[in-house]
Amino acid sequence: MRVGELSKRSGVAVPTIKYYLREGLLPAGVLTSPNQAHYDDEHLRRLRLVRALVDVGGLSIASVREVLVAIDTRDDSLHNKLGAVQEAISQPGAAQLDPLAVADVQAFFARHGQTECIDVTESNVTHMLAAALSSARSVGHDQFRDLLDAYFEGLKIIARADLEYVVRHKSPDDVIEAMVVGTLIGDTVIKALRRLAHAQVSSEVFSDGPAQN
Repeated sequence: MRVGELSKRSGVAVPTIKYYLREGLLPAGVLTSPNQAHYDDEHLRRLRLVRALVDVGGLSIASVREVLVAIDTRDDSLHNKLGAVQEAISQPGAAQLDPLAVADVQAFFARHGQTECIDVTESNVTHMLAAALSSARSVGHDQFRDLLDAYFEGLKIIARADLEYVVRHKSPDDVIEAMVVGTLIGDTVIKALRRLAHAQVSSEVFSDGPAQN
């Protein structure tokens, strides 16, 4: 297909496609003439992945390039590729970390046998967790750490559902795209469902029982 058809099928404007080509996010097509190139379904698949990373993931072009390098690394497992993508789409921010919150996170990892996570700043994901507990401590909720184990066990069920969803796809690009979209949209879905669950459970916990004498 020519670039016009690639644009039509992907929904991405031609100037944007050309920009991605210049930035190396999209491999060059096969030249059919000095001013024309042919693109195939692999280009379409990669273009959709790039758009998912930019539009849904909100990643910078530099971050997208890092993700694509990780995806294209030969002999790397899909597990490692997904981990690289999760790191890229997780933004820890610049919050000041409370040393006690960091210790809480390290203790959590130790309980679950993840001793490689001693330095929480080495990972965007672990940094996010430490920042969240730091925020909790800053508003007087030091014991929020007590929820971590229950949250983790519950979220393993969600993680398995996520992976069952993404492994339906055949190509690594499609799996990665599904993980990006599923994670980011799933975060919003989980927020909504959690609030609905709060409403249901609170009606059971806080409902008025029989009058006490």
